[in-house]
Amino acid sequence: MLDVTGLTKTFRGAVALDSVDFSLVPGEVHALLGENGAGKSTLINLLVGTFPPDGGAFDIGGRRLQRMTPSLSRELGISAVFQEFSLVPDLTVLDNIFLGREKTRGLMIDGRTMRAEAERLLADLAFDLPLDVAVGRLSRAQKQMVEIAKALRTNPKILILDEPTASLTDGEADKLFRAIAALKSRGVAIVYVSHRMAEIRTLSDRVTVLRGGRLIGTVRTGDVSDTGLIEMMVGRPVAQLFPVINHNPGAVAFEVRGLTTAKGSVVDASFHGRKGEVVGLAGLVGCGRSELCRAIFGLEPVAAGTIAVAGETVAHPTPSGMLAASVCYFPADRGAEGLALSRPARENVTMSALSLGAIAAGPFLKLGAERRAVRKPLADLGLRPMAPERRVSAFSGGNQQKVMLARGLMRDFDVYLFDEPTVGIDVGAKADVYALIKALTEAGACVVVSTSELPELINLAARIYVMHEGAIVAEIDEAEKSEAGILQHYFGGREDTFDEKARAAR
Repeated sequence: MLDVTGLTKTFRGAVALDSVDFSLVPGEVHALLGENGAGKSTLINLLVGTFPPDGGAFDIGGRRLQRMTPSLSRELGISAVFQEFSLVPDLTVLDNIFLGREKTRGLMIDGRTMRAEAERLLADLAFDLPLDVAVGRLSRAQKQMVEIAKALRTNPKILILDEPTASLTDGEADKLFRAIAALKSRGVAIVYVSHRMAEIRTLSDRVTVLRGGRLIGTVRTGDVSDTGLIEMMVGRPVAQLFPVINHNPGAVAFEVRGLTTAKGSVVDASFHGRKGEVVGLAGLVGCGRSELCRAIFGLEPVAAGTIAVAGETVAHPTPSGMLAASVCYFPADRGAEGLALSRPARENVTMSALSLGAIAAGPFLKLGAERRAVRKPLADLGLRPMAPERRVSAFSGGNQQKVMLARGLMRDFDVYLFDEPTVGIDVGAKADVYALIKALTEAGACVVVSTSELPELINLAARIYVMHEGAIVAEIDEAEKSEAGILQHYFGGREDTFDEKARAAR
């Protein structure tokens, strides 16, 4: 169906792809694996014609081509859903689904036909989306659904999915998986990019691994273990992915009592964290984990309850006030909330440390000192390439995450709030994030990790709080940690002992 040979691409002398071969057959899911910066995005962009290759050729639909263009890729039936959304926020869901390919009757747009087709498509996908609401008002998960619906509306022969479940709940992801199975049965070939090994194992027929722009190999999924795939990705034997964290709980670093947000996304939540320990927040997407972290940092209005840092009650939390109180927050959506993508990495790293005398003199920045100051935290996190003056949007997803995390190393904090710290990044970058969490904890900080990844909770946290529908329904300590033990509370089951534990913590 598609045969790519010798595909090569360089950017300003840096080799992004080096003579890569790649093929697709009808009705297969072909997973594309590799660390951030391995060349996956470059390969996808060449397939859809975003920019031309420097060498190689495409054989598709009986035609041999030296390059693709966006219009040609659409003509040949290639459709893509990218990790970064390409939606117009001021237009409705319906307008975005048909954007550039509107149905017309004469000179007029045929809105009735478009609506009927969109309703059938969303019903087939079992996606619950309001067609007349502006996309800018949707949640990230809903925007992901719009992107998927937009791609599937054209009945593609080849569908490219780049981290399609990163923002979806388990239930929404299951709907996508059913749609993928239906497309396979119709002979559609699917390129699937994901860092979630369970999805690759469940969905894919073959896996192609890239590393440093080079093709490492293509294997049948059933013929290789997860460990084998990871070793192909990183180029070295897989040791312990999760570091052993030496928890040494000390004084209470923060305490939340009876917290309820104005929007009701968090209800009567009480929990605490101590210096020298990792505290986990577990629960399904939408359970209130993210909103609880945002409320602590002053990004969600609080209707009731108290927040105390180092024993001092914070009456009206604001981001600037919480930074001053030694609390650092890393949002789940680094693109929308965590980074100024058009600005250099240097500016992103120092934006929360501009009052420090080391890099500022009154209202003026010491640019030379700022440039020197950012190099150590970026080096500690392994930024690749080490280019602090490069705009953040030019880095891979994993390296963008490292730029955001480096901000937390510019000054000493007592409390770190990590919300989905490894979403959309590769296994190598995950290991770097885990190493950072270990270093911060063993240096005496309190680290809160809110994540939908159960292995992260089990391997990193000393204690875990489980949330359901905005409420904390269980507290699980070191001795009780297990996947089954955590999951039993995801749908609201309360332990008899939880209220006693909560009272003891208070």
